[in-house]
This record gives sequence, C-alpha cells and structure tokens, in this order.
Amino acid sequence: MTTIDGDSDTRSRILAAARQLFAERGYAATSLADIAARVGLTKTAVAYHFHPKNRLAAELIAPAADDVLALLGGEYGGDPRRFIEPLTDFLVRHRAVIRLLMEDIGTADEAPPGSRGETIRAFRDEMHSRLAGPAPDDAARLRAWAVMGALQVAVVRTMDLPPETVRELLLTAALAVHDASRGR
Repeated sequence: MTTIDGDSDTRSRILAAARQLFAERGYAATSLADIAARVGLTKTAVAYHFHPKNRLAAELIAPAADDVLALLGGEYGGDPRRFIEPLTDFLVRHRAVIRLLMEDIGTADEAPPGSRGETIRAFRDEMHSRLAGPAPDDAARLRAWAVMGALQVAVVRTMDLPPETVRELLLTAALAVHDASRGR
C-alpha cells in the first residue's frame, strides 16, 4: 500500500499506540477507540488504516515472525545452553508482541490445523526442542519447559522495566534454571 508521508506517520503512530496498549492491557481488552484516544484520532480514522483490528496485530507480529525464523535457523551446536541467550534476546526485543500472543499461546494446543494457534504451537515446540536437546530425558524436558515458562512470564510481567535490565537479569535466571538440575 503506497501512502503519503502523513498517512505513513499516522500509521506509525497508530501501530506504536496499539503495541503499547496491547502490551499493557492485552489484545482483547483494547479497542480501536482506545487506540484512537491514545493517538488523538477518531475511531473511524484508526479503522481507515487498520480494519479489522486483527490487521493491527498482524503488522505488529510480522517483525517478530521474521526474527523467530532467524532464531530457529541459527546453529547452536546441539547445545541447549547456547540457545538460551539468543532466545532471551528475541523475547526481550519482542516482549510487547509476546504479551499480545500470550492470549493465543494458552490455547495453542487446541488450535485447529492451519490456524495461527497451530503456527504458534509449532514455534513453541521447536524452541522447546532446542532447549531440551536431542533425545531428551524427563529432566531435560522439564528443564526446557521451566526455562521457557520463566522467560515467557518474565518478559510479559516486566514491561515497565528497561529492556537492558530485563535482558541481563532474565538471562542470568534462565541459565540458572537450566543449570540447576545439571549440577553446574
């Protein structure tokens, strides 16, 4: 879609407001009217650029989708510990999107084939596989879920903290969770 500079600026402002509101309140609890009020526009003006509301979510998710493909395409030498740092970086960088997706992640296991939930489940399961390592035993599987849970919840619940602080402390915590049952 070709836009003039004013439309491009308006779209950027709407996206920034939506990202912030979705991160603060969640997708379902944020209306187009809420986004319009944050940007100083009418609901009709926001709907002109993004209707239906899920178009906003799709535009916000797109950069994270590209990054998750790069993350999962990386080589970590089969060492789950080497995957934790790039995973933490990804989650902190995209924590507003992770907050947005949290509503879908909880229902991903029941998602029908071909749905966004199925895609989320596939990415989640691939991340778990990277953390659990090849042919994981029960302890490795549990450790991987514990790391993922700690990362996921922490990035969403610390939206008010600077990303650098979250990254540093979260990386330390994730490595500690991973290493706890390995005797490191």
